[in-house]
Amino acid sequence: MTPIYERGCVAVTVRPARHGDAEAIRAIRNHAIEHSTALWTQSPQAPAEGAVWLASHLGRGSAFVAEVDGEVAGFAVYGPWRQLDGYRHTVEDSVYVREGQHGLGVGSALLAALIAAARDAGHHVVIADIEAENTSSIRLHERHGFRYVGTVPEVGTKFGRWLDLTIMQLPLT
Repeated sequence: MTPIYERGCVAVTVRPARHGDAEAIRAIRNHAIEHSTALWTQSPQAPAEGAVWLASHLGRGSAFVAEVDGEVAGFAVYGPWRQLDGYRHTVEDSVYVREGQHGLGVGSALLAALIAAARDAGHHVVIADIEAENTSSIRLHERHGFRYVGTVPEVGTKFGRWLDLTIMQLPLT
């Protein structure tokens, strides 16, 4: 069943992502790459790269989209936090909302679905690595029970400035 979340007069429907969502997801990712510090790269994703990236998440059932009025308004994925075997029970989340759709509950609906899916898949912890000035993402994660673990200063760079990384954690078990 597809969860539906309502905020005011807006209904947000969350469902598992499909291959056909690749272009809408890529457009949201590329907007974040070009206009924010949410993704620490300046290289937009090409269509083929976006399809491969999404396919890896679809293969493990860790990709979701939110729809508002039948259109993709955001997406969320989780994936391995680190590649070494010792980290296999820990995943990292990513939640992105299309420009113009913020404040409607899209991010919250996506994060709730992602947490439930990670828990159902038997993961132990979800990590959120967030650019330290992204207070809206930090507040979103706090509302869903994530706790602040720490901030690592000046570990990334974008738009000609150093970025600090805030790390948050949600135990699932």
